[in-house]
Parts: sequence; C-alpha cells; structure tokens
Amino acid sequence: MDVYEAVASRRAVRAFTDRPVPRETLERVLSAAAWAPSGSNIQPWRIYVLTGAPLAELKKRAGERLAAGDPWDEPEYEQYPPVLKSPYRERRSAFGEQRYGALGIAREDLEARQRAAAGNWDCFGAPAALFCYVDRDMGRPQWSDLGMFLQTVMLLLRAEGLHSCPQMAWAKFHRTVAEIVSPPEGLVLFCGMSIGFEDVAERVPRTTRAPLAETVTFVDGR
Repeated sequence: MDVYEAVASRRAVRAFTDRPVPRETLERVLSAAAWAPSGSNIQPWRIYVLTGAPLAELKKRAGERLAAGDPWDEPEYEQYPPVLKSPYRERRSAFGEQRYGALGIAREDLEARQRAAAGNWDCFGAPAALFCYVDRDMGRPQWSDLGMFLQTVMLLLRAEGLHSCPQMAWAKFHRTVAEIVSPPEGLVLFCGMSIGFEDVAERVPRTTRAPLAETVTFVDGR
C-alpha cells in the first residue's frame, strides 16, 4: 500500500471484529512511528498499549461508570473552544449529521446519540487500544507533535491492513484509564485509539472534507 492509498483509506472506524492484533505488528508500527517529527526531537509522547485482559478490564470499568451514570472526570484540557466560530461550527454540525444520519439516528434523538457515543468506551469492539499521554508541562507545539506521531501510527496501521479510531473521548475517563496503566505523576491523557480489523458488516459512509479552496491558498505569483 503506497502513502496516498493509506491516507485515502484511513478513517475513524467505529466497528471492529474481535480478531486479535499480533503484538509484533503493533511493535513494528510503533517502532516505525517513532520517526515522526517533533520539535528538537524531544518526542513528547508516552504511549500505553492495551490488549487482552487489561483492555477487557478497562472496558468493564468504563461500562460500569456509564451504567451508574457517573459524571465525566474533570477535564485536563479543553477539547474545543467554548464558542466554535464559522466555518468550524458548520463543519462540526455537518459531521454530526453525517455520522448519526448514517446510523439512522435523528438529530433530536439525544438518547440514541448517547448510546452510539457509548461505543467509545468499549473501543467499538476493538481488541487493541493505545493511550497517548503528554507531560503536563509541555506547550502547544509539543501537543502538535502528538498529532504528527498519531497520524503516522494510523497510516502505518493501514499498511498492515488494520484500521483505527482516535478518541479524545477517553480523556473524559482519564482516571479510569490511569487505574489500569498507572502512568507517572505529571502526565495528561490526550486520547485513546482503538485498533483492529474493521467489521465491514457495520461500515458507514466516511465523512466529507472541505474543498481545497476553503483551506489552502497558493501564493505563487501567478
């Protein structure tokens, strides 16, 4: 699979089979992803990979919290600005319409939307997941490094025939994740990522992207 094919086929998959992901595959992907760029090569990411019993225990505890109606953990970072201005507000709204519309869930059916969102904490059935932490003393440039690293991971997973779903949702249950992975003091959970083989029976249309003219300006003297 070439790079263009990996980019074009990467999407946030929200339905996985229970087919195991070999550890050697995950090690190969993460070893190669370590070559992702970071400012001054400080490599600010700290990754925990869960499979088997530890991941099952995490899913169990998260599910129990959902069933009990426990509130989300105190946020450690702001996922979106309090007021999302145009055109970002419209893009986010369009995503919701596409995502839930593909599932046959009406905009006003909040209960059904919550049930669909609850799949986050089961990793959408995936047999493997990684959790990306960063030192809380790091700044915005280092957080951008996380994005470059995680994108590299996702593209390499495609080269292995695997799919993924990056999930900031896990930051809302960061205390539960910490119970399983026991990170050192001073780390912030940025996101989780479900990893596995796609359940093609549950495939939904991928979301659209803005036209190039909306996001790119060429300044070339023409």
